[in-house]
Amino acid sequence: MIHDLKYQSIKPNKNLTDFVDSFWCMENKSDQTLETIGLPDGRIDLSLIKTPETSFQIRLLGLGTQQYEKGKIPANSLTFVISFKLLAAEYIFHESIADLLNSGKILNLDFWNFNENDLENFELFCEKASAKIHSLLLKEVDSRKQKLFKLIYETKGNLTVKELSEKANWSSRQINRYFNQYFGISLKEYCSILRFRASLEHIAKGKLFPEENFSDQTHFIKEVKKISGSLPKELFQNKNDRFILLSALSSQ
Repeated sequence: MIHDLKYQSIKPNKNLTDFVDSFWCMENKSDQTLETIGLPDGRIDLSLIKTPETSFQIRLLGLGTQQYEKGKIPANSLTFVISFKLLAAEYIFHESIADLLNSGKILNLDFWNFNENDLENFELFCEKASAKIHSLLLKEVDSRKQKLFKLIYETKGNLTVKELSEKANWSSRQINRYFNQYFGISLKEYCSILRFRASLEHIAKGKLFPEENFSDQTHFIKEVKKISGSLPKELFQNKNDRFILLSALSSQ
Protein backbone atom coordinates (compact mmCIF):
# COMPACT_ATOMS: atom_id res chain seq x y z
CA MET A 1 0.00 0.00 0.00
CA ILE A 2 1.31 3.45 -0.91
CA HIS A 3 1.88 5.17 2.43
CA ASP A 4 1.43 8.66 1.02
CA LEU A 5 -2.06 7.85 -0.28
CA LYS A 6 -4.64 8.44 2.44
CA TYR A 7 -8.25 7.19 2.34
CA GLN A 8 -11.24 7.95 4.51
CA SER A 9 -14.81 6.76 4.01
CA ILE A 10 -18.16 7.62 5.63
CA LYS A 11 -21.47 5.85 5.10
CA PRO A 12 -24.59 7.96 4.43
CA ASN A 13 -27.44 8.58 6.86
CA LYS A 14 -30.17 5.94 6.80
CA ASN A 15 -32.58 8.18 4.87
CA LEU A 16 -30.10 8.38 1.95
CA THR A 17 -29.02 4.74 1.68
CA ASP A 18 -31.26 4.10 -1.34
CA PHE A 19 -29.31 6.73 -3.26
CA VAL A 20 -25.81 7.04 -1.78
CA ASP A 21 -23.30 4.22 -1.33
CA SER A 22 -20.64 6.25 0.50
CA PHE A 23 -18.71 9.47 0.87
CA TRP A 24 -14.95 9.14 0.65
CA CYS A 25 -11.82 11.20 0.32
CA MET A 26 -8.42 10.46 -1.15
CA GLU A 27 -5.30 12.53 -0.55
CA ASN A 28 -2.00 12.04 -2.32
CA LYS A 29 0.41 13.54 0.19
CA SER A 30 3.49 12.78 -1.89
CA ASP A 31 5.31 14.98 -4.39
CA GLN A 32 4.84 12.35 -7.10
CA THR A 33 1.95 11.77 -9.48
CA LEU A 34 0.64 8.22 -9.04
CA GLU A 35 -0.50 6.22 -12.07
CA THR A 36 -3.57 4.05 -11.51
CA ILE A 37 -5.97 1.75 -13.33
CA GLY A 38 -9.67 2.07 -12.53
CA LEU A 39 -11.99 -0.91 -12.16
CA PRO A 40 -15.80 -0.99 -12.48
CA ASP A 41 -17.61 -0.73 -9.15
CA GLY A 42 -21.25 -0.14 -10.16
CA ARG A 43 -21.38 3.41 -8.80
CA ILE A 44 -21.85 6.95 -10.13
CA ASP A 45 -19.15 9.24 -8.72
CA LEU A 46 -19.37 12.97 -8.13
CA SER A 47 -15.95 14.31 -7.18
CA LEU A 48 -14.44 17.58 -6.01
CA ILE A 49 -10.71 17.81 -6.69
CA LYS A 50 -7.93 20.31 -6.04
CA THR A 51 -4.28 20.12 -7.07
CA PRO A 52 -1.38 22.61 -6.88
CA GLU A 53 -1.18 22.76 -10.70
CA THR A 54 -4.86 22.96 -11.68
CA SER A 55 -7.85 24.91 -10.50
CA PHE A 56 -10.69 23.45 -8.47
CA GLN A 57 -12.92 21.07 -10.45
CA ILE A 58 -16.17 19.17 -9.99
CA ARG A 59 -16.52 16.00 -12.07
CA LEU A 60 -19.26 13.43 -12.68
CA LEU A 61 -18.22 9.91 -13.65
CA GLY A 62 -20.81 7.52 -15.09
CA LEU A 63 -20.87 3.75 -14.84
CA GLY A 64 -17.83 1.80 -15.92
CA THR A 65 -18.12 -1.61 -17.56
CA GLN A 66 -14.44 -2.33 -18.13
CA GLN A 67 -10.95 -1.48 -16.94
CA TYR A 68 -10.41 2.26 -17.28
CA GLU A 69 -7.45 3.71 -19.12
CA LYS A 70 -4.53 4.59 -16.90
CA GLY A 71 -5.40 7.58 -14.80
CA LYS A 72 -3.36 9.83 -12.60
CA ILE A 73 -3.62 10.96 -9.00
CA PRO A 74 -1.76 14.28 -9.06
CA ALA A 75 0.95 15.03 -6.50
CA ASN A 76 -0.30 16.80 -3.37
CA SER A 77 -3.91 16.48 -4.51
CA LEU A 78 -7.10 16.17 -2.49
CA THR A 79 -10.31 14.59 -3.76
CA PHE A 80 -13.72 14.31 -2.07
CA VAL A 81 -16.18 11.89 -3.67
CA ILE A 82 -19.86 11.03 -3.35
CA SER A 83 -20.47 7.53 -4.70
CA PHE A 84 -24.10 7.17 -5.75
CA LYS A 85 -26.28 4.14 -6.30
CA LEU A 86 -28.24 3.98 -9.55
CA LEU A 87 -31.55 5.35 -8.24
CA ALA A 88 -29.77 8.69 -7.83
CA ALA A 89 -29.78 9.25 -11.60
CA GLU A 90 -33.56 9.60 -11.76
CA TYR A 91 -34.37 10.82 -8.26
CA ILE A 92 -31.37 13.03 -7.36
CA PHE A 93 -29.80 14.16 -10.66
CA HIS A 94 -33.17 14.00 -12.44
CA GLU A 95 -31.56 12.95 -15.72
CA SER A 96 -30.16 10.00 -17.63
CA ILE A 97 -26.46 9.19 -17.29
CA ALA A 98 -26.47 6.77 -20.26
CA ASP A 99 -24.19 9.06 -22.29
CA LEU A 100 -21.59 8.90 -19.49
CA LEU A 101 -21.05 5.15 -19.80
CA ASN A 102 -17.29 4.55 -19.41
CA SER A 103 -16.77 8.31 -19.38
CA GLY A 104 -17.39 11.47 -17.37
CA LYS A 105 -17.76 15.23 -17.60
CA ILE A 106 -16.68 18.39 -15.81
CA LEU A 107 -19.52 20.26 -14.12
CA ASN A 108 -20.01 23.93 -13.39
CA LEU A 109 -17.90 25.21 -10.50
CA ASP A 110 -20.99 26.11 -8.48
CA PHE A 111 -22.72 22.77 -9.02
CA TRP A 112 -24.96 22.07 -5.99
CA ASN A 113 -23.42 25.17 -4.37
CA PHE A 114 -20.12 23.37 -3.83
CA ASN A 115 -16.91 25.37 -3.83
CA GLU A 116 -13.19 24.99 -3.15
CA ASN A 117 -13.66 25.73 0.55
CA ASP A 118 -15.67 22.52 0.91
CA LEU A 119 -12.40 20.60 0.60
CA GLU A 120 -11.17 21.98 3.92
CA ASN A 121 -13.18 19.59 6.12
CA PHE A 122 -14.38 16.15 5.04
CA GLU A 123 -17.00 15.72 7.77
CA LEU A 124 -18.56 19.13 7.05
CA PHE A 125 -18.53 18.31 3.34
CA CYS A 126 -20.49 15.11 4.03
CA GLU A 127 -23.05 17.06 6.06
CA LYS A 128 -23.46 19.71 3.37
CA ALA A 129 -23.70 17.11 0.61
CA SER A 130 -26.25 15.06 2.56
CA ALA A 131 -28.49 18.09 3.09
CA LYS A 132 -28.28 19.00 -0.60
CA ILE A 133 -29.05 15.46 -1.77
CA HIS A 134 -32.03 15.26 0.55
CA SER A 135 -33.37 18.58 -0.78
CA LEU A 136 -33.19 17.29 -4.36
CA LEU A 137 -35.42 14.29 -3.66
CA LEU A 138 -38.62 15.80 -5.01
CA LYS A 139 -40.85 12.78 -5.48
CA GLU A 140 -41.66 9.40 -3.98
CA VAL A 141 -39.66 6.51 -5.31
CA ASP A 142 -41.54 3.99 -7.44
CA SER A 143 -41.99 0.98 -5.13
CA ARG A 144 -41.03 -1.46 -7.91
CA LYS A 145 -37.73 0.33 -8.49
CA GLN A 146 -37.04 0.58 -4.79
CA LYS A 147 -37.62 -3.15 -4.32
CA LEU A 148 -35.63 -4.05 -7.44
CA PHE A 149 -32.53 -2.12 -6.37
CA LYS A 150 -32.78 -3.37 -2.81
CA LEU A 151 -32.69 -6.93 -4.14
CA ILE A 152 -29.85 -6.16 -6.55
CA TYR A 153 -27.63 -4.65 -3.85
CA GLU A 154 -28.50 -7.11 -1.09
CA THR A 155 -27.70 -10.10 -3.32
CA LYS A 156 -24.66 -8.38 -4.89
CA GLY A 157 -25.99 -9.08 -8.38
CA ASN A 158 -26.37 -12.81 -7.80
CA LEU A 159 -30.03 -13.15 -8.86
CA THR A 160 -31.04 -13.69 -12.47
CA VAL A 161 -33.03 -11.07 -14.38
CA LYS A 162 -36.03 -13.42 -14.29
CA GLU A 163 -35.80 -13.80 -10.50
CA LEU A 164 -35.45 -10.05 -10.00
CA SER A 165 -38.35 -9.34 -12.32
CA GLU A 166 -40.65 -11.76 -10.49
CA LYS A 167 -39.71 -10.53 -7.02
CA ALA A 168 -40.06 -6.85 -7.96
CA ASN A 169 -43.31 -7.47 -9.89
CA TRP A 170 -41.91 -5.58 -12.86
CA SER A 171 -41.45 -7.10 -16.33
CA SER A 172 -37.90 -7.79 -17.47
CA ARG A 173 -38.61 -5.92 -20.70
CA GLN A 174 -39.61 -2.76 -18.81
CA ILE A 175 -36.64 -3.13 -16.46
CA ASN A 176 -34.15 -3.34 -19.31
CA ARG A 177 -35.78 -0.41 -21.08
CA TYR A 178 -35.35 1.61 -17.88
CA PHE A 179 -31.72 0.50 -17.44
CA ASN A 180 -30.75 1.33 -21.00
CA GLN A 181 -32.54 4.68 -20.89
CA TYR A 182 -31.02 5.87 -17.60
CA PHE A 183 -27.72 4.01 -17.35
CA GLY A 184 -26.75 2.82 -20.84
CA ILE A 185 -26.49 -0.88 -19.93
CA SER A 186 -28.77 -3.86 -19.35
CA LEU A 187 -29.73 -5.20 -15.92
CA LYS A 188 -27.79 -8.41 -16.60
CA GLU A 189 -24.63 -6.45 -17.37
CA TYR A 190 -25.03 -4.37 -14.25
CA CYS A 191 -25.45 -7.47 -12.09
CA SER A 192 -22.22 -8.84 -13.55
CA ILE A 193 -20.43 -5.66 -12.48
CA LEU A 194 -21.80 -5.91 -8.93
CA ARG A 195 -20.76 -9.56 -8.71
CA PHE A 196 -17.29 -8.59 -9.93
CA ARG A 197 -17.13 -5.77 -7.36
CA ALA A 198 -18.07 -8.20 -4.58
CA SER A 199 -15.39 -10.62 -5.80
CA LEU A 200 -12.75 -7.89 -5.51
CA GLU A 201 -13.27 -7.84 -1.75
CA HIS A 202 -12.32 -11.53 -1.65
CA ILE A 203 -9.45 -11.11 -4.13
CA ALA A 204 -8.03 -8.30 -1.97
CA LYS A 205 -7.75 -10.87 0.85
CA GLY A 206 -6.03 -13.42 -1.37
CA LYS A 207 -9.12 -15.57 -1.99
CA LEU A 208 -8.63 -16.40 -5.67
CA PHE A 209 -11.50 -18.87 -5.95
CA PRO A 210 -15.16 -17.98 -6.59
CA GLU A 211 -17.00 -16.83 -3.47
CA GLU A 212 -19.95 -15.38 -5.39
CA ASN A 213 -22.44 -17.08 -7.74
CA PHE A 214 -20.05 -18.32 -10.44
CA SER A 215 -20.60 -21.78 -11.89
CA ASP A 216 -16.96 -22.83 -11.44
CA GLN A 217 -13.35 -21.58 -11.30
CA THR A 218 -13.13 -21.23 -15.08
CA HIS A 219 -16.27 -19.08 -15.19
CA PHE A 220 -14.93 -16.96 -12.33
CA ILE A 221 -11.59 -16.32 -14.05
CA LYS A 222 -13.28 -15.60 -17.39
CA GLU A 223 -15.70 -13.04 -15.90
CA VAL A 224 -13.02 -11.30 -13.83
CA LYS A 225 -10.71 -11.05 -16.86
CA LYS A 226 -13.57 -9.84 -19.10
CA ILE A 227 -14.42 -6.92 -16.80
CA SER A 228 -11.01 -6.04 -15.37
CA GLY A 229 -8.66 -7.08 -18.18
CA SER A 230 -6.60 -9.00 -15.61
CA LEU A 231 -6.52 -12.41 -13.97
CA PRO A 232 -7.50 -12.72 -10.28
CA LYS A 233 -3.87 -13.43 -9.38
CA GLU A 234 -2.69 -10.24 -11.14
CA LEU A 235 -5.34 -8.21 -9.32
CA PHE A 236 -4.29 -9.62 -5.95
CA GLN A 237 -0.62 -8.87 -6.60
CA ASN A 238 -1.62 -5.28 -7.48
CA LYS A 239 1.93 -4.29 -8.40
CA ASN A 240 2.78 -0.69 -7.53
CA ASP A 241 -0.78 -0.27 -6.21
CA ARG A 242 -1.93 0.45 -9.76
CA PHE A 243 -5.48 -0.84 -9.13
CA ILE A 244 -6.76 1.99 -6.97
CA LEU A 245 -10.00 0.25 -5.94
CA LEU A 246 -8.08 -2.79 -4.67
CA SER A 247 -5.70 -0.52 -2.79
CA ALA A 248 -8.68 1.10 -1.09
CA LEU A 249 -10.20 -2.28 -0.21
CA SER A 250 -6.89 -3.51 1.19
CA SER A 251 -6.66 -0.46 3.44
CA GLN A 252 -10.03 -1.15 5.09
